Formats: sequence, structure tokens, C-alpha cells
Amino acid sequence: MGRLRGWGPRLRYLVGRARAYDSANLRRIALRIAESSGKPRRLVELDMLWSSIRYEVAFQDFAEWDFHMLTPHERRTYMTSAKSNHLAQRLNAVEQRPIFANKLLFNGQFAPYIGREYLDLRTCGVNELGSFTSRHARVVAKVADGLGGQGIDVFSTSDLTDLEAFKIERLAQRQVLLEQFLIQHSTMMRLNPTSVNTLRIVTYLDKAHVVHTLARVLKIGNGGDVDNFKAGGMYTLLDEQGVVQFPAIDGGDRVFEVHPVTGTPIVGFEVPNWLAVLNLVDTIAQEVPRIRYVGWDIAITPEGAAVIEGNYNTGVFQLKPSATGVRRGSLPLYRSVIGF
Repeated sequence: MGRLRGWGPRLRYLVGRARAYDSANLRRIALRIAESSGKPRRLVELDMLWSSIRYEVAFQDFAEWDFHMLTPHERRTYMTSAKSNHLAQRLNAVEQRPIFANKLLFNGQFAPYIGREYLDLRTCGVNELGSFTSRHARVVAKVADGLGGQGIDVFSTSDLTDLEAFKIERLAQRQVLLEQFLIQHSTMMRLNPTSVNTLRIVTYLDKAHVVHTLARVLKIGNGGDVDNFKAGGMYTLLDEQGVVQFPAIDGGDRVFEVHPVTGTPIVGFEVPNWLAVLNLVDTIAQEVPRIRYVGWDIAITPEGAAVIEGNYNTGVFQLKPSATGVRRGSLPLYRSVIGF
């Protein structure tokens, strides 16, 4: 009976994948892999389709983690987006998820830890907005339920000459949240000054209320306003001391040992205020105990660390074999910690 229940999430995943099947996306990704690997495109496509069933790996994940060059044994070690989703559905209480799905609710719940002022543009008056913008040189407008860096715009307050029109336009774009632009630590700014370069720390809160870290990720912008992978940014993993050991990758399969814009070395980069990060994550991971599996976005500030948001259905971050030589994924760690 337990095995039948265990097949439920996989069957739902397969049905969802069948409904969302995009043949053009399959061909596009397969062609990219075929050109770089020398394998026939048709064989790559068949492998991608088989792997989506056998390993629950999405097409983009297949490319990101070089599945075409891995053995079956190696493939079985990889955490996938689908498996992460299964965990999120099992470990995170439905009634508590809106706190993490809505940035305004999140800011209210985690106010002591966000390190910035914010406004709800739906309820604030022009005078309050004027007072807010007078205190901050830059502000960030966000869609409250936006994902992957979408619906985010940064503004210099010196350019906002008509605050009423600004408010109307933001609300028309569903950007109901206005935040103070966080000033990041100068060391983080040297990586990329146009965006706040954040950390994604994935945690699991066990039944004894012990916080376990499953992934430590450094996300780096590449000239844009945000550092998100889907918005042109890149990422790499950190060791337990907050040091980068391997090159970063972006969504186009490009590999970076040095930042292409700033020239700052990525390999060997040390995240400042690392102890503050660890202490912050240990605290916030226990704030909503019925949400036990979270990917936290953390900014490094001159004063310490601040939480940007928490993702109850976090993405998965692992090393790219062709860029690092590492051909083992993080699934064994997840299983040993969570016990599935």
C-alpha cells in the first residue's frame, strides 16, 4: 500500500508533463546538446523523453546537469525539480503557503529579518509615498506573487517627478509592493553592481526543530537588475565556509570562472558576513514551523544579512559535470537528511 501511495506523486507529475509537453522546446534543447556533444539530435530527444519518465527530470534540468554524459547510476543521484516539488507538497502545510507565495505577506511575517522598509501601494497615500521616496535613493517595485525575478523594476527616486502617476502606473502593472533598494556589502557589489547578488540557502526543519542545510548557492547578476537564473543571471555552489569552489553557469550553458562584466574572480570568492548568514537562516527556518522545506534568498549587507524571500517550492541547484568534473548529484544528501 505504501508503494502505491508513493507512486501517486510520480503519476501526477507524468500527467502534468504530458499536458505541458512542448515539442519545440524539446527540439531546441536537444539541438543545443547535440551541437555541443556530437550526439545525433534524435537520440538526444529520445533520451530526454525517457529520462523525464525514468528520473523525473525536466528538459531544462537535463541540459543544465549534463544528463547526456551521465551513466544511469550517476543519473539516479540527481535531485530534480519534480522530486523537489514532491517534497514541497508533502512537507509544507497548504494553509501556511500563502505567507511565502505573497511578498507582502512574507515581509509582514519576517519584518524583523528583512532589513528594509516597504510600502503597500494599494493602501498608501501620495504623502506617505513621497516620504518613503525621500528617504531612499533607489526603490524596487514588485508584483507580490511574481516568480523567477519577473515583475521587478528598479527606480531612482530622483527620476520620480510625478508620484501620483508613478503609483497609478505601478498598480496597473500589478506592482503593489514598493521596497527600499537594499545596499549590498561592497565585496558582493564587486561581483556585479547592477543587482543585489544573493544566496539561495535550502533548508529542512526536522521534527525535533533542528535546521539542516541542503544547498548553499551564490546567485550572481550579469548586468541586469536581478540575479535570477531565468533572467540572465548565473549561479554556483558554496562550501560550508561560504567559499566558491567551482565556476558559475548560466541558462545558456555558459561557464564563468571570472565575471564577464566586472572581471571579478568567481572561483575562490568568499561570501562576507558568513556567520551572520548562518545565524539568520537558523532563525528564520523556525519562524513558520509547518513550512519545513524552504529555499531562502539572502542578501549580504554591510551590517550582516537580510532575507529577501522564502520559496516553499524551491528550485534545485547542483554542480554541472562538464564545468566541474563532479558527476554526483545531491539526492543522496536530501534522502539522508529528510528520510525519504
